Amino acid sequence: MKSEIQLAFEKCRKEDRPALISYLVSSDPNKKKSLKILKSISPHIDLAEIGFPFSTPIGDGSDIQTSSYRAIKNGFKMRDIFQLVKEYKKTNSSKPIILMGYYNMIFNYGDNKFLKDCKKSGVSGIICVDLPWPENKDFAKKCKKKSINFIQLLAPTTTKDRMKKIIRDSHDMVYYISMLSTTGGKLKVSPKKILESYKKIKRINPKKNLVIGFGITDKTIKSLKSADGLVVGSLLCKTITNSLKMRHNPVKKIKQVVYNLQKKIL
Repeated sequence: MKSEIQLAFEKCRKEDRPALISYLVSSDPNKKKSLKILKSISPHIDLAEIGFPFSTPIGDGSDIQTSSYRAIKNGFKMRDIFQLVKEYKKTNSSKPIILMGYYNMIFNYGDNKFLKDCKKSGVSGIICVDLPWPENKDFAKKCKKKSINFIQLLAPTTTKDRMKKIIRDSHDMVYYISMLSTTGGKLKVSPKKILESYKKIKRINPKKNLVIGFGITDKTIKSLKSADGLVVGSLLCKTITNSLKMRHNPVKKIKQVVYNLQKKIL
């Protein structure tokens, strides 16, 4: 049986476009609005990444860090992310959910309890930014037993031999980090160069769904639309922050931003 993630990519492929993947931090700006934002953008995305807030997010830039600190300040607990997913999956336009975060939080929660709650709430995939291959093999196997995708990461510095092994062990989706930077940084290499590297990776296994993350904005998304999928996160977190500063409704603002992103890749 095909996973929700695989089906989402197949749908996009039939429509000759990349999957638009949103990233938002759970409980930002608060639990209620977090759900409202997710529901509002749902018709315009193909997959949704939800980050669990962490006090020392080493891979995240200032925009996502600000979202994380806001959620923690508002009293975020790990159980909140499962409640968010559960409520969101009740909506007709819900999309596959990928949880993204740091293994330390999963370890403290308990691997088995975490995966059990993922399954119960309707989570389709997991990204652990600080649990690289091959150290993630055991946890990835546990995920597969629960029919949950464990999403492997590739970087520009990953050797070809290592890439082959990671892709071989991957599930339905692989995440290519486009540049050596924290999230939200300006592209240090041109979209053309990113796509050249992307195509080399894609040739290793053309059937594998390969997405690009880091540095994807409203200005760069169109030039990268030949990828299987594109992840936009910092732009959305920044939109929430700016909306709150201006005392605007972040739900309306984010919906408009995502709608505009969707138009650029159709």
